[in-house]
Amino acid sequence: MAKQLVYGVDDRPPFPILVLAGAQHVLTLFGATTLVPLIFGPAMGMDALQIASLISCVYFGMGVATLIQTHPKFGSGLPIVQGSSFSFIPPVMTIVGAYKAMGPEVIMQYIGGGLIAGGLILSFIGYSGLIGRIRRIITPVVIGPVIMAIGFSLAPTAIQLNAANYWPASLLVVILIFLFSLVSKNRFMNIFAVLSSIVLTYLLCLGLSMAGIFPAGHPAHIDLAKVAEAPWFRTNILMPWGPPKFSFLAFGALLAGFFAVMIESIGDYHSCSYVSGLEDPDTATISRGIGAEGLTCALSGIFGSVGTTSYTENIGLIGLTGVASRWVVRTGAVLLILMSFVTKIGALVATMPSPIIGGAYIALFGTIGALGIQVLMRADMSSQRNVLIVGFAFLMALGLPGWVENNQELFMNPAHGQVVRTLGGMAWGILKTPMAVAGICAALCDSLVPGTDEERGIGVRMR
Repeated sequence: MAKQLVYGVDDRPPFPILVLAGAQHVLTLFGATTLVPLIFGPAMGMDALQIASLISCVYFGMGVATLIQTHPKFGSGLPIVQGSSFSFIPPVMTIVGAYKAMGPEVIMQYIGGGLIAGGLILSFIGYSGLIGRIRRIITPVVIGPVIMAIGFSLAPTAIQLNAANYWPASLLVVILIFLFSLVSKNRFMNIFAVLSSIVLTYLLCLGLSMAGIFPAGHPAHIDLAKVAEAPWFRTNILMPWGPPKFSFLAFGALLAGFFAVMIESIGDYHSCSYVSGLEDPDTATISRGIGAEGLTCALSGIFGSVGTTSYTENIGLIGLTGVASRWVVRTGAVLLILMSFVTKIGALVATMPSPIIGGAYIALFGTIGALGIQVLMRADMSSQRNVLIVGFAFLMALGLPGWVENNQELFMNPAHGQVVRTLGGMAWGILKTPMAVAGICAALCDSLVPGTDEERGIGVRMR
C-alpha cells in the first residue's frame, strides 16, 4: 500500500497542495458534518438563525477535535478527521423528546452536559490504557465486519437521501471521480479527484441554476441569496447556548453513542493505518486515539457542538488519492475552524446540492466497505469458522438495527421505571447502530469459538 502513496503520514506537501488537499477533506466531510445539525435543529424547534449558529459551532468543534486527534502525543497521530457522529443521533433524539418543552437552548445545555460527562469517562478509558486490555479481542475477524457495516450500511444515506434526488448530477460526480482517480495518469488529477469532481459538478449546477434550467425547488438548484443574507462573523465560542446542564437521562442516553463510537473508531484506526501504509496501530496509539475522542467530545459540549468521531469517508479519500499526510488533514482542520468564524463561508458550503454530496458518498462509502474486505484478508478466510462468524456478524449488522428501531417500545416501555427506561434506551441506541451490532456479534463469536492466532489474523500483515 505504501508504494501507492503520493504523500506519507509525515510528509509535508508544498503549500498550494497542502491547502487544496485540506480543502478536499473539508468538502468530503462537510455533507455529513452539516447534515447532523440540520437533523437536530428542526427536531429541537430551532429557527434558521439558531441552526446556522449550530452549524458554525459544529465546524469549530470538529476542527479542534481533528487537531487534537492528529497530534502524535495527545491523539493517535493518524491522518484521521474527526466529524459529527451519526451514532449520537438516536441518543440525542431521546434527549430532545425528554426536554423539548423547555426549548432548543435548554436541550443543547443538556446535550452539552451529557457530552462532557460521557466524554471524560471515555477519555479516562483511553488515556489510562484500559482500552488496551481488550485489544486482543479486536482482531481482523472483528474489525472487518465493523468496517464493512460502516461503509455498506450508509448506502441509504448515499443513495436514497442524496444521490436519488437527481441522478444525473450524482452520476456525473461518480464518473468524474473514476476518471480522475483511476483513468487519468496525471498526478494532480489523482490527488484532487474528489475535489475536482465536486467543484466541476457544482459549477455546472450553478450555471444551470442561474440560467433558469434548474429552477428553485429543483434538487440540484443552487441559491446564493442565502449566502448574501448570512452575517459575516461569529464570536460566541464558549457555551454559546448557556452553561451545560447535567442529568442521568442525558448521560445514560449518550453512553450508547459513546459505545458505538469506540468500536467504530478502533476499526477506523486500523483502516486508516492500512491505507496510510503503516503497521497496525499498537495499544498506545489506540489508547491515545480513544482518549482524544473522549476529550474532544467533552470539549464539544463546551463549544456548543455535537459528539465527534473518526470520519470513515475521509479514510476512503486517502485510499482514493494516496495523500496520507497528517499535515494535509490538520490544514483541513484549520480551514474548518476559520469557516466557523466566517459565517458566509459556511453558508456557501451549505449551498451544495444533495445530489452532488450523494455522488461523492457513493464512491467514498463503497471504498470504506471494501477496506473492510481487505482487512479480512489478514485472517484465514478459507476457514469455515471465520466464514460463519463474519457472515453472521455482517448479516446481523444489516438486519437487526432496522427491527430494533421499529420496536422502540420494547426497550423503553412507558410502564417501566425511569432507570429501566434509560437502560433500555441505551440498549436501543446501541443495537440500532449497524457497526455496534457487527462489533458485538463478531467479538463474542471470535472470542468464544476456538481458533488459532494465524486463523484469526492476529499479528498477520496484509498479503
